[in-house]
Amino acid sequence: MTKIHQTSGRWRLGLALSLVTVFLWGILPIALSVALQKIDVYTITWFRFLFAFVLLAIYLGVQGNLPTLTRLRSTSWKLLAIATIFLASNYILFLQGLMLTSPSNAQVLIQLAPFFMGLGGLVIFREQYTLAQWLALGILSLGFILFFHEQLLQSFIGIYQSTNSSQIYLEFNGYKIIIHPAQKYLIGTGLIVLAAATWAVYALAQKQLLKSLSSANIMLIIYGGCTLLFSVFAKPKTILLLDYFHLGILFFCALNTLIAYGAFSEALEHWEASRVSAVLACTPIVTFLSVGFVSVIAPNLIASENLTLVGILGAVLVVISSVAIAWNKH
Repeated sequence: MTKIHQTSGRWRLGLALSLVTVFLWGILPIALSVALQKIDVYTITWFRFLFAFVLLAIYLGVQGNLPTLTRLRSTSWKLLAIATIFLASNYILFLQGLMLTSPSNAQVLIQLAPFFMGLGGLVIFREQYTLAQWLALGILSLGFILFFHEQLLQSFIGIYQSTNSSQIYLEFNGYKIIIHPAQKYLIGTGLIVLAAATWAVYALAQKQLLKSLSSANIMLIIYGGCTLLFSVFAKPKTILLLDYFHLGILFFCALNTLIAYGAFSEALEHWEASRVSAVLACTPIVTFLSVGFVSVIAPNLIASENLTLVGILGAVLVVISSVAIAWNKH
């Protein structure tokens, strides 16, 4: 029987690393939205993975912690392939969905990813929830419904009533898919839900890989694999045409990838997947505050969010239930 990965028990360190990930992932959608104004999704994703791979390889080389052949032979390459492919899919699906909705909406909806991961942790790693935590999961679901109720309702009304013949093009590696403007939010929502599902598969595969490799070694291999995958579709020459501002944003997105995923990966070493996933569900708070701040000082970059009272209530329920799941212990 395959041995299941066990955490170190240093939950305070796991919590601290989870909070670092929350902050970095909270501000990432804003930076990505700005970068998408000048560069395509495949080139952005390729550059982020390449940048993270090179810096992490240099760091591990200096520390003398590069993966050894012995450890690589004892690692499940099937799990590595699953983690790489599903993380790559997550990046593309999230960016395509982000183009069709707002940073705050995308960040709230992507919280389905740690939700899915938490449920997977219960099944695969035999982690356990108390009755109070199951109730909190129900409240979390209600929060999602309330938050997206208004947006989804307006989308359905728009589809039913719209006589606008204008069209929007959604591009997948050079192929353009025509969508109706009224369907924009619905399609963006669907893409981000798929992104959440693929991320959960990646995260669970990575947690099991910790049995044979360190978190840094796992991320190095995944970064390298994703770089190779997207090198076929990327257009590196477009990076040379960027102005200094958008080039800086692109580098920030890449650095964000390295630090945030490094912190997340290390958090799984010290804390249960279900606990980590609950803390990550607080990420939308950072996004809401960041969008509000940026929309005030630079309204041309990011539009402000117009949330209804029902939407705000939904967001509050998501956060409260997430904290309850994280801290309710036997």
